[in-house]
Amino acid sequence: MRFSRSFCFALLPLLASCQVFTDKPAEPLIEQTRMQGVLSLKQGQLLFRPCQEQRQFSLNQDDAAQLSSDAGSLFNDGNATLYVDMRGQLKGSTASGVDGQFVPSQVYRLQAEGQGCTDINFARTLLRASGHAPDWSIAVSSQGLILNRADQAPLALPYLEEQLPEGRLNISSEANGQRLELWVAQQRCVDSMSGAVQHMSAELRLNGEVFRGCAYLGGARND
Repeated sequence: MRFSRSFCFALLPLLASCQVFTDKPAEPLIEQTRMQGVLSLKQGQLLFRPCQEQRQFSLNQDDAAQLSSDAGSLFNDGNATLYVDMRGQLKGSTASGVDGQFVPSQVYRLQAEGQGCTDINFARTLLRASGHAPDWSIAVSSQGLILNRADQAPLALPYLEEQLPEGRLNISSEANGQRLELWVAQQRCVDSMSGAVQHMSAELRLNGEVFRGCAYLGGARND
């Protein structure tokens, strides 16, 4: 079978276009893991041990500058260990005495006080916010929210949630004679009483009053 010269030349642009628009290989995704555990300091090295595990991971201060600074402040207050909730990448390490290295990309919470690894409600909590003067806290789950206030009985309420740009959330309720709005935003926040660091700021508007505090995403929420 013979092809004319004009037909062969007509194929050239098509062949060239196939070369130009060939897809590039996709870059592999870096797997991120959210983990909770105990943070300690040994000879200037931050060490992380996940809850209910014996494995221990080192943290490079260059990869976790803000975490190192925040942890240093709490260690300087006389705390031997801290509770940390963070997301990052597990990597191998040639250092002796550790099972690898953890490179954090997001720190949800760092604290010296509280239940930490023994908090049985963490896994079913979507969001928790709290503040002081006066003390208040809100725990949000898929079943509703619970409002705790100083010298008052806990109050369970249904709620509506609105997701806003830049990771912000609005949670509102108008039930049982209460008008409640909770606004949270992605902003590092330090608890004024305990020094605990959380990754979100919170503003509670309750029956015309405004209260401020900090917040974090619970274990039941994947950000």
